[in-house]
Amino acid sequence: MSEFQDNLAKLHTTLTEQGRRVLLAALAGVDSYFDGDRKKAASVIEEDRIIDRIDVEIELESIQLLAMGETEPYAIRSVLTIVKVNNELERIADCAVAISECVRELESGYIVPQTFRVMANSVIGMVRDANRALRDRNSELARQVLLFDDTVGNFRREIVMDAQSKIASREFNVEFGISLLTVTRALERIADHSTNICEQVIYLETGRTVRHDPDGWSEPFEPLDESESK
Repeated sequence: MSEFQDNLAKLHTTLTEQGRRVLLAALAGVDSYFDGDRKKAASVIEEDRIIDRIDVEIELESIQLLAMGETEPYAIRSVLTIVKVNNELERIADCAVAISECVRELESGYIVPQTFRVMANSVIGMVRDANRALRDRNSELARQVLLFDDTVGNFRREIVMDAQSKIASREFNVEFGISLLTVTRALERIADHSTNICEQVIYLETGRTVRHDPDGWSEPFEPLDESESK
């Protein structure tokens, strides 16, 4: 194994570990909101400092890899994928922080609507599967995650309409209603970042960009013949 391949493998492992760290932060952020657990919310905010530090380390190591002058297409795509996925993971962690910050601002005893719980579980599942697709370089699993994005969007629209209606009828107080909308937007962004990760996995393994149209995600292209790019 060349020095480049050895360093690339180590960096991929570091990214996979970062993905697991971010998944746990997202799960803890959601749980803290369900449970009104301020201590758990605070731990998510604290963990984000570690995630930010590792984010910078991965970026710097990626630059060093590119500077080694590797020209093989898959190797180059591998480094570019790490850079882009690293950024998406950091943004998922930021969304987990945004959710946790809502917990600190609310009074205890609020009840989260069941639809929200279903949406949150679906989004956490997307993060988990995006990480698995990245770890295993599994473009088929990545495609399945992309196909689930519309379901999350439907949940979001239902929650927003319900929250707005209940704020207007004063069934929800304004503070809780606004926090619910904030958390719902954060969850939708987490889903978006998860689909972005899966796009990169498909790009890595096929060399092609996955297109998005009004009818949904298209089928992945056949694997790219590397000789075509030479």
